Amino acid sequence: MATTSKQYKGIGEDLWKGRAEKVNAELFALTYGALVVQLIQDYEDYAEVNKQLEKMGYNIGTRLIEDFLAKSNLGRCSDFREVGEVVSKVGFKSFLNISPSVTHGAPPSTSTSPRPMSTGSAPTGPSSGAYFTLTLDENPLAEFVELPEDALEGGLWFSNVLCGVLRGALEMVQMQVQAEFVSDVLRGDETTEIRVRLIKTLDEEIPVGDD
Repeated sequence: MATTSKQYKGIGEDLWKGRAEKVNAELFALTYGALVVQLIQDYEDYAEVNKQLEKMGYNIGTRLIEDFLAKSNLGRCSDFREVGEVVSKVGFKSFLNISPSVTHGAPPSTSTSPRPMSTGSAPTGPSSGAYFTLTLDENPLAEFVELPEDALEGGLWFSNVLCGVLRGALEMVQMQVQAEFVSDVLRGDETTEIRVRLIKTLDEEIPVGDD
């Protein structure tokens, strides 16, 4: 029998409660903020900082997925809609103690802003492929943060590490995705949203010598 949204929420809550190595939320936010500041000083280019944050997140995601699969004991998702449910209600809850709302389907045909997304891509209309959008009512990374005007103008997506985590984790379970912020309250938007698009399903690698 298929797992329901409510059951996924319960799994996520149980994983968070059972996590022994919880990090103090304030310390976590301040530490991440210091990392972003250091990257800005090192690269002096907000687009490059976005790339570095995404790359760091990707490396984190490829490692977190093993811990997640071992502790959640979840099987393979039947479709990309179910992936969205697991990511929002189990993944985010078990690691960050938040549960973003998730909507499924193609993005709107028009963008409210002409600015580039957090991956540097231009806003586009709907295209083929499955999507889900995560709306973060709260973002532990962005506590105590107010972006200066030059960061806003330079296109900094402060929490872009989350997009990398999603890309890295899903790649390890044979899904190549594009994950990007399309809005952020830190940038003056009404909501903070991450859009995840399935590019393709990757083939399982067959060990050398096996048929």
